[in-house]
Amino acid sequence: MDALSVVCQLRDLASEPQNREAIVQDQGCLPGLVLFLDHQDAEVLFATLQTLRYLAELTPNIPTMKNELGMMVSLENLYGRDDLSVDITALAKEVYIILSQPANPAPRTPERQRRKKPQFFINSSSKKAKSVTLHIQGLDSTHQRSLCEEALLTVKGVISFTFQMASKRCTVRIRSDLPTENLATAIAATKVLSAQQVVKNETGEEVYIPLNPAGTEVPQNSALPDYLPEEEESPEREVDRAISRTAAKEDSSGSWLNAAASFLSKSFYW
Repeated sequence: MDALSVVCQLRDLASEPQNREAIVQDQGCLPGLVLFLDHQDAEVLFATLQTLRYLAELTPNIPTMKNELGMMVSLENLYGRDDLSVDITALAKEVYIILSQPANPAPRTPERQRRKKPQFFINSSSKKAKSVTLHIQGLDSTHQRSLCEEALLTVKGVISFTFQMASKRCTVRIRSDLPTENLATAIAATKVLSAQQVVKNETGEEVYIPLNPAGTEVPQNSALPDYLPEEEESPEREVDRAISRTAAKEDSSGSWLNAAASFLSKSFYW
C-alpha cells in the first residue's frame, strides 16, 4: 500500500454521497488530506483535491473543512504554483473558492453532540497523545528539515511528526504530558531554527504563539520514539459503521481501512 492507493480509496468513498458526512466528522481524515496536499506526487495531489471537491458538495461539511488547520493555506499554495498542471491548480482554486464562501451548517442536535466520532487514522484519538502544529522559522531546505528531524527525535515523548515544507510547518504527535516548550528548546538547539505554535483564535483565524525554550534540560531519547499502544477501544472498529462501500458491502473494507490507518500513521517523512 502506498500514498496514492490510500488517497484513491478515500476518494472512491467520498464519491458516494452517504459517506461524505462521516468522512469529514472523522478526526483523522481531514488532517491526513491536508498532509497529502503537500505531497510531491502530482497524482496524489490531484486525487486529494478530487476527494476534497466531493466532500465539499455536502454544504454542512464546508465550515469544518475550512477551519481545518492548514487547509486554506495549502490550497492557496497549490493554485499559486507554476510548476503544476493546469488541472491541479484549477481544481485547487475551485475547492478554495467553495470553502471560502459563507455556508450555513446544519444545527447539531444533542444526539449528534453526544455521538462519539469515528476514527480513520490509527490512534488518532488516543487520550495519551496530542497533536501540535509548529511554524518553523528557517525551514527552507532539506538540510534544515534534517536538522529539525534530528532535534525532534531526541525529545523523549515525541511519537511522530510530518512536515509541510511549502508552509514551513511541522505537525508533531506527542505524549499529552510533554510540554510544547520542550519542542521549541530542541529546535532552538539547532542554532538556525526556531518554532512557534500555530493555533486558531476566537474568530477561527490561524495565529502564531511564541514558544519560549524551556529553561530545564529536555529528557533525551536514546532511540527512535515508539508508537503509543492502541487503547482497549480500537478506533478502526467504528469505521465499518460510519463509512460504507456500496460496491462491496460484504467485502474486506474493514481490513483496507485498518491497513490504510497503519500506513498513514507510519508515514511521517513525505
